[in-house]
Amino acid sequence: MYVQALDARTINALANTGTARYDSLVSVPQDNLVSVAQDDVVTAWREMSACHAAACAALERELGERHGLGISDFEVLERLAESNGRKFRAQDLAEAVHLSQSALSRLVDRLARHGLVERCGCDVDRRGVYVVLTEAGERRHAEAVPTHRDVLARHLPASMLSAASSGR
Repeated sequence: MYVQALDARTINALANTGTARYDSLVSVPQDNLVSVAQDDVVTAWREMSACHAAACAALERELGERHGLGISDFEVLERLAESNGRKFRAQDLAEAVHLSQSALSRLVDRLARHGLVERCGCDVDRRGVYVVLTEAGERRHAEAVPTHRDVLARHLPASMLSAASSGR
């Protein structure tokens, strides 16, 4: 299978479905084809993706069983615990944990129902909302940190761990 040829075939198929038709088809010169099986970048991506999936599955299972937290729950508590004043502006927190604002809002609602976080208004900007870590949230986070770190140490490749510790 060839990446660019597949893309061109897909584009042509999509361009000619339905009522609209396009006059010219996309073409790719034969000397510009890259074999997926031989592409080191794709191989590295697949390895990283598999590692990520395995680590996420283990984190979800172990954080859930031991601490009643999901990965995103833990990541929110972690970011709050690391921040000044144990608080984060909701919009910035959503970006930091790679969630949409609506997904973060639902997650914060759930964490607030369990007493792990609170919402507070922003003194400077009345539209702004801060998410604040409670004492209960701080305790739950502290209890879950060893589990989180253990799972990561077991699932991340040694080369990645050594690169992280050397600052690369």
